Formats: sequence, structure tokens, C-alpha cells
Amino acid sequence: MFRSIKLLALTAIISFSGTPSFAAKSFMIDSAASVVEWKGSKVTGSSHNGTIAIKEGEVQMDGKNLAGGKVVVDMASIINLDLTDKEYNAKLVGHLKSDDFFDVAKFPTSTLTFKKASLQKDGSYKVTADLTLKSETHPINFIAKPSIDGKTATADLEFDRTKWNVRYGSGKFFKNLGDKMISDKVNLTVKLQFASAIFAAK
Repeated sequence: MFRSIKLLALTAIISFSGTPSFAAKSFMIDSAASVVEWKGSKVTGSSHNGTIAIKEGEVQMDGKNLAGGKVVVDMASIINLDLTDKEYNAKLVGHLKSDDFFDVAKFPTSTLTFKKASLQKDGSYKVTADLTLKSETHPINFIAKPSIDGKTATADLEFDRTKWNVRYGSGKFFKNLGDKMISDKVNLTVKLQFASAIFAAK
């Protein structure tokens, strides 16, 4: 009888073991070769754009699957690329760093933490991540597209800045702004570079 019980237990263990999964491996992001591109617009259609440096980060891969990761952005590195007037450029960047917008002195970094991802037929990844900005954290969804050589990945993100308490010039909170009203939507393109190929070919 005891022998039968042991055999039954062994059978159950084998049945629930399944196929062994690969141990997730971490790959460091080459921060010097990676960047975040930003774009902000007024409701009139005019816009400004620039970049923010990536301080550090890593991605975890479980075989072909994106298992996790984190990107830390250096908010003090914000620059503008479209304004040629140095004084106006500095004024805009200073305003973006102020507590009207991202309050960089108090919140020097922001983070994007990958929570789950699914590999698509075209080789891209459908990702759900937590964006932490000004100590506020909310989920955000986007598509990450690896390059053919598997060494880089690009993701286009759009989020409503007011959810992260960036309310300056928002029509949701201020009236009679006219052409000074700023769109609540912020567009980011995150470009990540790795030292070696981490994404498998299709």
C-alpha cells in the first residue's frame, strides 16, 4: 500500500513538473548609447522636442521571452533640440525642470519598470510597465520593437502627464488658457542599446 502511495506521489510530481524553463538572464543597458526622445505640444499644434539621458537599466530575458527589466532616466539631463535661440532654449529647459513640470531638484530620476510582456508574431513585444514620475506610479502599455541584429530595441510611449501631477497649462485644471494651453499628452521614444544580441531572431 505504501509503495502504491509513493508511486502515485511520484507520478503527480512528474505530471506537474512540465517542461523546465530557462533561468532568466539579466542584460545591462548601455546607457551611453541609449536615450529617451521627448515631444510636447500646445493645442495650437506647435511643439518642442529633445532628449533625456538614461542613467542605468537592465532587461531580463527568459529564453525568447521578455521577463522583466527597469530603465532609470536622469531627469536633470533634459535638453531641447528645436530652439536655436540659446536664451529661449535655456528658459524652456529651466521651466521643464522646475516644479511647474518635473521638479527635477526633488525628483531627479524617473523609472520605467517592465511588469509583463508577450512576444508577438512579428517579433515585437507587447509590454505593460509601471511608469514612476514625481513619486507617482501608474501602468502604461506600449510595443517594444527589437532590431534585426537583436542588439537594440525601440518603444514609442504616450501618456497623460496630469496623472503624474504635471498639470501646468492643462485645460483640465486651468481655464481661459487660450493658445497657451498645453496638451496633456506627452510622447516618448525610448531607444535601448545592448552590448550583445539579447533578442532572438524570429
